[in-house]
Amino acid sequence: MKYLLIILLGFSIVSCGTTDKQDPTVTSEKTEASAASQPDSASFTTLEWVDPVSLDLGSITKGQVVEVSWKFKNTGSKPLTISNVSAGCGCTTPDPPKEPIAPGAEGVIKAKFNSENFSGHVTKEVYVQANNSNRNNGADNKLSFSADIKE
Repeated sequence: MKYLLIILLGFSIVSCGTTDKQDPTVTSEKTEASAASQPDSASFTTLEWVDPVSLDLGSITKGQVVEVSWKFKNTGSKPLTISNVSAGCGCTTPDPPKEPIAPGAEGVIKAKFNSENFSGHVTKEVYVQANNSNRNNGADNKLSFSADIKE
């Protein structure tokens, strides 16, 4: 019985070490699909946040709807296109600029926060997708605000 257990343990260790070989056609298809979903780097521009990316709204009353905004500037040489702005939850409704921002021009991203279902200290996030090359894996396009919600 002892030997049988050792043999079974040995087989299980050996079988865990096997790897599946990938089909090279599948890998190349994934690479092509990934490249197709990436924006053209020739259309990238740079974005500078004029306002701080993290805002403190201070104290607000529960149920109050507050509008927050972040001003930015297109510091690049191509038009800045905001392709998507999303909030971390349904309590925040973002309002991005509809038209591209010309080089050297400024724009504003607004969001409305409904504090009805919250109390105490809250922090909310807004994510911006744009054709800016200085994104740092999205970190430069994450906006946030915090507030202390009083009853």
